[in-house]
Amino acid sequence: MAFEPETVTTETGTPFWDGRGRRELRVAGSVLGFILSVAFTFLGLLAITFFIGRVVPIDPVLAVVGDRAPKAVYEAARIDMGLDKPAIVQFLRYVVSVMSGELGTSVSTGRPVLEDLKRVFPATLEMATLGIIIGMVLGIPMGVYAASRRGSLIDQVIRVVGLFGYAVPAFWLGLVGLAIFYAKLQWVGGPGRLDIFYDGMVEPVTGLMLVDSLIAGETEIFFNALSHLALPASVLGFFSLAYIARMTRSFMLDQLAQEYVTTARVKGIPERLVIWRHAFRPILVPLITVCGLSYAGLLEGSVMIETIFSWPGIGNYLTVALLNADMAAVLGATLVVGAVFIGINKISDALYRLLDPRAR
Repeated sequence: MAFEPETVTTETGTPFWDGRGRRELRVAGSVLGFILSVAFTFLGLLAITFFIGRVVPIDPVLAVVGDRAPKAVYEAARIDMGLDKPAIVQFLRYVVSVMSGELGTSVSTGRPVLEDLKRVFPATLEMATLGIIIGMVLGIPMGVYAASRRGSLIDQVIRVVGLFGYAVPAFWLGLVGLAIFYAKLQWVGGPGRLDIFYDGMVEPVTGLMLVDSLIAGETEIFFNALSHLALPASVLGFFSLAYIARMTRSFMLDQLAQEYVTTARVKGIPERLVIWRHAFRPILVPLITVCGLSYAGLLEGSVMIETIFSWPGIGNYLTVALLNADMAAVLGATLVVGAVFIGINKISDALYRLLDPRAR
């Protein structure tokens, strides 16, 4: 007699390995794969930042003790920093310190790097968030409209705007914006996050000046902060707009050429519904990835904008650290920016799988 495996059943008498059990197993496998992917990606980021810290022609010991320190002091500091150990030991110590939240002490500020990053990162987050909102709110409709009017004058104008966003240097656009809208027209606030008069009047809660001023009930400070934020966020938003509009137009052109769109038009469905209901919905999934990558790019690529507008964010912090050969601050800021990029990318992937059954 042939052997038949015993079927494991639940309390209700249904087989355990039914459709529900297999589905739960797949979900658990997906979650585990996601966690391992994030872990290995972050480990790779740690390896890259560690390697950068070793190949950059800046001596971290000299940055601490100075170039006139005696040789004995130099060697003592080198041993204290663990630089006398083999590279693999230094890397393992670096990984352990990062995982414990220890990023070292900044030579420039004399404070822990993690504390500095908690102070400056919200400013970058606030500016990049407003920039991506501007890019999405304007870029997506522009891309859709350009695709639906392919070859028209408005399509050519939108394409030129997109090309302008790719070709124009960020520092030039920022300086021109300051010269026109701040110095000449005085429509916006100047460099910095607030006027000097309001500096320190709002207690930081979230680190986001717009949010903290509303929490404190200081509407005057809110509008002052918004006037300072408007121009740098608009410059970032313009570059994001150019990328999002171009990608949206490309996605829409592909969908508008599909047979189901032609069928909808033949049935007499209004053009507005054909565009926004039939052609636009399928591109929502790839648009999420585009917007996520654009947002991550704004967070990591705002160094030049923050320098021009004296914006106290992570880009400005990184620039000052580089000028002062402050490698602990440079590596800490690089690590945070990389971690944010990984996080946004993984969230985009998760949303992609959630919204598109084919990806699951």
